Amino acid sequence: MPSTLLWLGLPLLWCAVLASAAGAIYCKYRARELFVQLERLNGGRDELEAEWGRLQIEQSYWSTYAYVDYTATARLKMRIPASQEVEVPPP
Repeated sequence: MPSTLLWLGLPLLWCAVLASAAGAIYCKYRARELFVQLERLNGGRDELEAEWGRLQIEQSYWSTYAYVDYTATARLKMRIPASQEVEVPPP
């Protein structure tokens, strides 16, 4: 009886060890894949943050008085009206 249990149990244990080793190898491989993906996404996030910073700087430039004044006078040919050209509607 112990001899047959040994002959049946030993191959089963050997298969369990092989399956466990294969599982550990797969888990390590998958962890490396996910780490590479994480680093790729972090790089994309960093690029988007840099672009966001550039857009904020550009927006702050567009809202400066000098840029608005230049756009109104030079590009749109706008001017401040003379006092006699201003009309105020009656109440």
